[in-house]
Amino acid sequence: MLNIQKVTIKVNNKEILKDFSLKINDGETHVLMGPNGVGKSTICRSLLKDPNYQITSGSITYKDQDLLSLSTTEISRLGILMVSQSPIAIEGVSNAEMLRLALSERTKEHIDIFKFSKKAKEICQKLGIPENFLHRDINNGMSGGERKKNELLHIWMLEPSFLILDEIDSGLDVDALKVVSTSLKEYQEKTNCSILLVTHNPRIIEILKPDYIHIIKDQKISFTGDASLAKEIEQKGFKQFFATKAQESND
Repeated sequence: MLNIQKVTIKVNNKEILKDFSLKINDGETHVLMGPNGVGKSTICRSLLKDPNYQITSGSITYKDQDLLSLSTTEISRLGILMVSQSPIAIEGVSNAEMLRLALSERTKEHIDIFKFSKKAKEICQKLGIPENFLHRDINNGMSGGERKKNELLHIWMLEPSFLILDEIDSGLDVDALKVVSTSLKEYQEKTNCSILLVTHNPRIIEILKPDYIHIIKDQKISFTGDASLAKEIEQKGFKQFFATKAQESND
């Protein structure tokens, strides 16, 4: 589904990632981990053509389409959706207005208001959020937990085939984290979507049960494993983990 080959990315003329490669197939969940500042958010934002991130070499394809030649809008139409750790508030635009417009833009069809409303209310009930969220300005005046649940509403309504989750667990208490993680797992099982997740939280990893854990070091993925790799990081921390791996390499 997604194929990133030897990508180099700069921010403000500073090279953040170099020869970064990653392949994600249909229905797979991949987790990116690493110390702060190594480029986890960089690759997430670059996939949606954030203008602050300059891709100087390499290739990125999604369903055999060249993402580097597409605009952010065109990439979104392919079914790629990103949730950041701090979803922005948009004053003056309600969730319902945005979702109807986004669905119409993607499908190129008229959106039946009654079917839309019925589905939206069912999803609100599923997520345990008030129906008035639909008529509130996007994320405006919402707490961190409410914003993440609001983003879940967007996911269930827009039905993306590829999810980019940049520390979606940030700012969530234990109960909210369980709701968000469980909902994401349910959505993936229903749609067979692929997920690229940036996190250091063992709880969300435990619920989503990722296929692969990747550790970024030296501007690219240096270590790949299963969920046990995340547990090792949790126990040792990155500094000791890297030191252990270096020792093993020398031996």
